[in-house]
Amino acid sequence: MFRIREAIAVEGRYDKNVLSQVVDTLILETGGFQIFKDPERMALLDRAARQRGLIVLTDSDGAGFVIRNRIRGCVPARYLKHAYIPDIYGKEHRKRKAGKEGKLGVEGMLPQVLEQVLRRAGATFLEEPSHSAQPRPLLTKADLFSAGLSGGPGSAEKRQALLARLELPEHMSANALLAVLNGCYSREEAEDILWNA
Repeated sequence: MFRIREAIAVEGRYDKNVLSQVVDTLILETGGFQIFKDPERMALLDRAARQRGLIVLTDSDGAGFVIRNRIRGCVPARYLKHAYIPDIYGKEHRKRKAGKEGKLGVEGMLPQVLEQVLRRAGATFLEEPSHSAQPRPLLTKADLFSAGLSGGPGSAEKRQALLARLELPEHMSANALLAVLNGCYSREEAEDILWNA
């Protein structure tokens, strides 16, 4: 089990149960779409984010992105990190049938996948030495445009192919892809990914 500094927001109790077997940190449930009707719960997420940082880890289906965007709209971006599980089709063992989009949610992910997505999101693992280097220049939207991944003919299809190659959810926007590239890869690695997309 790993200890991380940031709190983690998940959709429900089954996600929380699975994640608590991987990491030791504060794990908060949104209650799914209850987050839209529960200002106290949103206030708790905001308070946790301001005190220790918050990693948003929702399912990779459309509903998960709606919940993620609600949190993004209420909590300042400087306190948030976003972890994205890959699109894996199937159904969780406890369910009778697969979800609407047929994808596994957070509760269906293997522990090593959850660790990997948290690392890619930039979670602070407390037992590991920090590698504080000098700030590096980040990629911009112009870099995505130059690589043909946004704003041009065929850019959506090219971006979808890249998301599949990187095992990222198909619902990710160009801005979310940019955040992942900047947060998970060095400038050189990210440029190599862009130009070999």
